[in-house]
Amino acid sequence: MNNSDCRINPRKLGTPRGESYAAVSTPGDRKNRNKPTRGRKKNVFEAYMSKEDVAAGLKRGELIQGSLRINPKKYHEAFIPAPDGIRDIFIDGVVARNRALNGDIVVVKLLPKEQWKVIKPDGSDKETEATHESDVPEELLGTCLPREPVKGDADSPDVIIEAQFDDNDAENGQENSQNVLADDIKKLSMDTNEKVKDAESGCAQGAKQEDVSKVNNPRLLPEKFLQRTAKVVCILEKKHSRAATGFIKLLADKSSELFKKCAMFSPVDHRVPRAYVSLADCPPDFVSRPEDYSSTLFICRIVDWREDSNFAIGQMAKSLGQAGEIEPETEGILTEYGVDFSDFSQDVLECLPQSLPWVIPPAELANRRDLRKECIFTIDPSTARDLDDALSCKQLPDGTVEVGVHIADVSYFVLEGTALDQVASGRATSVYLVQKVIPMLPRLLCEELCSLNPMKDRLTFSVMWKMTPEGKILEEWFGRTVICSCVKLSYDHAQSMIENPNKVFGSEELPPVSPQHPVDEIHQAVLNLHQIAKHLRKQRFIDGALRLDQLKLSFTLDKESGMPQGCYIYQYRDSNKLVEEFMLLANMAVAHQIYRSFPQLALLRRHPPPQTKMLNDLMEFCHQMGLEIDFSSAGTLHKSLNEMFGADSYAEARKEVLTNMFSRPMQMALYFCAGVLEDKTLFRHYALNVPLYTHFTSPIRRFADILVHRLLSASLGLARPVRMRKEAVQKQADHCNDRKMASKRVQELSADLFFAIFVRECGPLESEAMVMGVLNKAFDVLVLRFGVQKRIYCNALPLTGFRFENVGKKPELTLQWEPESPEQEAAPQVITIFTLVEVVLTADGGSLKYSAALKRPGREK
Repeated sequence: MNNSDCRINPRKLGTPRGESYAAVSTPGDRKNRNKPTRGRKKNVFEAYMSKEDVAAGLKRGELIQGSLRINPKKYHEAFIPAPDGIRDIFIDGVVARNRALNGDIVVVKLLPKEQWKVIKPDGSDKETEATHESDVPEELLGTCLPREPVKGDADSPDVIIEAQFDDNDAENGQENSQNVLADDIKKLSMDTNEKVKDAESGCAQGAKQEDVSKVNNPRLLPEKFLQRTAKVVCILEKKHSRAATGFIKLLADKSSELFKKCAMFSPVDHRVPRAYVSLADCPPDFVSRPEDYSSTLFICRIVDWREDSNFAIGQMAKSLGQAGEIEPETEGILTEYGVDFSDFSQDVLECLPQSLPWVIPPAELANRRDLRKECIFTIDPSTARDLDDALSCKQLPDGTVEVGVHIADVSYFVLEGTALDQVASGRATSVYLVQKVIPMLPRLLCEELCSLNPMKDRLTFSVMWKMTPEGKILEEWFGRTVICSCVKLSYDHAQSMIENPNKVFGSEELPPVSPQHPVDEIHQAVLNLHQIAKHLRKQRFIDGALRLDQLKLSFTLDKESGMPQGCYIYQYRDSNKLVEEFMLLANMAVAHQIYRSFPQLALLRRHPPPQTKMLNDLMEFCHQMGLEIDFSSAGTLHKSLNEMFGADSYAEARKEVLTNMFSRPMQMALYFCAGVLEDKTLFRHYALNVPLYTHFTSPIRRFADILVHRLLSASLGLARPVRMRKEAVQKQADHCNDRKMASKRVQELSADLFFAIFVRECGPLESEAMVMGVLNKAFDVLVLRFGVQKRIYCNALPLTGFRFENVGKKPELTLQWEPESPEQEAAPQVITIFTLVEVVLTADGGSLKYSAALKRPGREK
């Protein structure tokens, strides 16, 4: 990219003819647009309020602060959470949004009541007020957290990308990213909380015009039928990276002065504004051969967006390559979400041990409990390279067992205040893509010195319990240890041991095993852990925990090209559950230990209860569908979901749909510093139903865990007290939350990308699907073979007609299929919630989009 100093002067930029960011001027835009002022160009946006006025307005309760969410499919709709947690506040139009981007922390001012949005009590054609990425079903792929794959083994043509256990999954049932979760509620049932049709779209048949006017007048309606609307008056924090991927094109008006200076950058994500970019930063032959770049992806950073322009000012960063290819698309995703994937600097690498191979210093060994002769092993996905955790289980003479969770002692290598510490805290998390991992720490630590590789002495932090075979804890011990793992088991190996308790495993059936420990000793330890885990799990759910297992998609990659060869739903089995139970137990134990010792500094993790408005919508929907679901607590919700269905495939599909729906009101789990929350009831973890929780078990890939290790070490008198103040701990917690959310979204988009390429390369794909939402001209389905959601539009099907109606309170579409031959009659098909259908997924041209079509009834097989 040309680094010329020729830059755009924002003051000289107008809006070229025929170009507008707000493609359609919304009612909100028209209401909020500034009036022109004599002698200068008319402003498109209001000037931001001063910080002093904002602070005063927030204090008086006249202004409201929140995180902005923009509907990805209808970019003129945006929302912030209401302080009362009931119904989101609606921001109608680009002008009202006032140059804020998705994820920004904004301050808004409520508009007068006559401008509030009317929610139609008996509508059938719109969706609920919360906007929602279910409008873009391909954004809701069930994704897994893959470990980095090996580049293919000589004897295996494929690389299998497995889901790894992430203790976040246990926390709230496949914790969704804020974008997907909070922005994902759509209208589950069609007779409550819906928007009245605008007057210009026509009145309902038979309705009197004056009646419609009354219903549309917010001042005449009670507030339960209204949604508050607002405008942005200040951006407190620009959380959005201001980077976007997209395409460049010449301006439409060739005669304008701007045509000679600027090109137009059009982001793929319509929530980001189009931007003027300097032609000096575009490829040299772009002006003469613009068609050569029509499918080239570029990265642009938004550097300014003035009050008097519909368009932002952009700085071209780089050309990524062809749209639709894995690596350019992946780099674009990483850049948009601010993921640092650069090489580690020399300063950082100098913090690592320089003399290799590294050996544990004798003085360090003397300060640790030596467990190297114990039977300790890891259980991970077969492709895992960063092995954080190991397990042990030793039978004691008195009939009890000693169980150990041994976690890589990353804090030994990542010292507070070093360059390595700074870059790790900045990255905050490793990011797992389908085809690779962007590590938080240099690979020497991730894959070698910290990774609990078999038959290597490794430094660990251990939690050990003496417990009964039923999992009742009798004694607990924390401390720094040294271990030597005897074998690296995969989940498949452990599962085979669980399913075949009496089998004698030959050495050829397992990875290399330490000669110090016979295979049958390892097998027995796995079986004992499995039995204890079953007791622990059963007790957790008796005590009121909730788990929502959504479908997770995994991929088989071609080892040469890296292209997806196949995909499948990842099976969550007893071996996964075994590891999960002991990781949860260790995290809870450490949470109590650090909170006892440092009630002001402890870094904990809380999970707020579901969002009230969304939960109420869901309760109403279940009532309408005749489903007996108890929403009073996490435990009763789990019990309802797992006890009301049979074992047949139809019942299993209904459970998948409801699990998906139940996940939507769930909020994100959040790191926080105990000293900044006065109300101790807010510490609780809703899904786990426990008072205290933290993250301790994955320090190789999460910086929060490194902080927790430091706190634990200080609590045991093994290290000096942590030097951070509670405000600094909270700031780091906030940053970890932000990066966790971005990482999750990137993982989802990576799975989206690979699945879209799979459909393009291997489609059309057929699958059974279940209807999960019915609108008046379309319906949403969960595609059961792949765990993806798609919307099917009636006007895209070969129908002679269709009819929407509410049967009782249940929405229903009747489709009339065109006859296949003249002598046949039109075939009717009724579509309602939980209808099983057959669908075909087909790529849309050469793009990375794909659509779902309904198969004609009677031709499913």
